[in-house]
Amino acid sequence: MSPADAIRLGAAIAVLVAVALAVGAAARVGHGRDVVVVTARALVQLVLVGLVIRVVFTTPELAPVYLAVMLAAAAHTSSRRLRGVPRALPAAAAAIAAGASMAALAVFATGALHWGTRDVVPFTAQLIGGAMTATTLAGLRMLDDVTAGWDLVEGWLALGATPRQAAADFARASAARALVPALDQTRNVGLVVLPGAFVGLLLGGASPLEAGRVQLLVLVGLLAAETVAVVIVTRLLATPLGSRRQTGT
Repeated sequence: MSPADAIRLGAAIAVLVAVALAVGAAARVGHGRDVVVVTARALVQLVLVGLVIRVVFTTPELAPVYLAVMLAAAAHTSSRRLRGVPRALPAAAAAIAAGASMAALAVFATGALHWGTRDVVPFTAQLIGGAMTATTLAGLRMLDDVTAGWDLVEGWLALGATPRQAAADFARASAARALVPALDQTRNVGLVVLPGAFVGLLLGGASPLEAGRVQLLVLVGLLAAETVAVVIVTRLLATPLGSRRQTGT
């Protein structure tokens, strides 16, 4: 990036932040400090990530380490949202890892993308991020639904059902609802939004056809990864959520 480009980038970010602050202040939304903090944090993180990825691209042996760290961070982020739920961290880790790895394996095993580091790292990272979001949504929804419908869970338990069986209906409903954003994004791609991968490739000089090919792989890969993730996390959380009031946790 040239100095002139850096100046223009800084000016654009400053204007965007000012708009967010002004509108938020006028509407008394109350997130002014958060806007500044998250913008600064995003800037620092993107610079650091860019440096790390540059090293990974030049040293492919580090790619598994980078993805493992990303997976650990994703699992930690999801589990933090599920405070008070036993075994939330291993459940989130298993769900995200299974979803991302199965979808990535399908894409790379068929040769749709090459096994090179420049394809594996960014594509798998997208899958991990999507699986993390879906895992969090499914876990939170299930936690809220089980809490609100605890009388129904107790009824099943009184009839002799296991905690997992008692929470099974909530698990299925939570998994289905957590997939709504991914389904809507895939359904409306190109009509309502132009996703990030598509726009990024176009700005990078790729043809619309090539950008569309990669974006389709990303969208369907995310759909597969998130489906696996929400099914696994809701099933793993069914037992601790179905028994948490019995054990006092």
